[in-house]
Amino acid sequence: MIGEIALDTNVVIAYFKGEVQVKEKLLAFSKVYLPVPVAGELLFAAENSARRQENLVLYREFIHACRVLNITRRTATLYARIRATLKRRGRPIPENDLWIAPLCVEKGLLLASRDEHFREVPELFWERW
Repeated sequence: MIGEIALDTNVVIAYFKGEVQVKEKLLAFSKVYLPVPVAGELLFAAENSARRQENLVLYREFIHACRVLNITRRTATLYARIRATLKRRGRPIPENDLWIAPLCVEKGLLLASRDEHFREVPELFWERW
């Protein structure tokens, strides 16, 4: 096993869709983290789905098996700095991603995502899955 990783919502969805490469990569890590905005997005996806009850059970079990990263004062400071930097560069990113990135920076975690805009975030360790 090779350490720790944080997951973006799109990677978790790919996992649930049975993408073999994502499953294999995920199994290589000893600890899996979910930034709290990701947990919220997953629960929203379940609430908003045609198979609401089934997906709520599935997503809650997955969230429970991971470590959820909660927002702290340090996260808020990093959020402000990252958002201001991206605004100055003319490179804004979606609001939830503005919270996901500083949570990963704060904890020094690699973020697995399919969103290319994360490469714009200073200090973020990011990998496309």
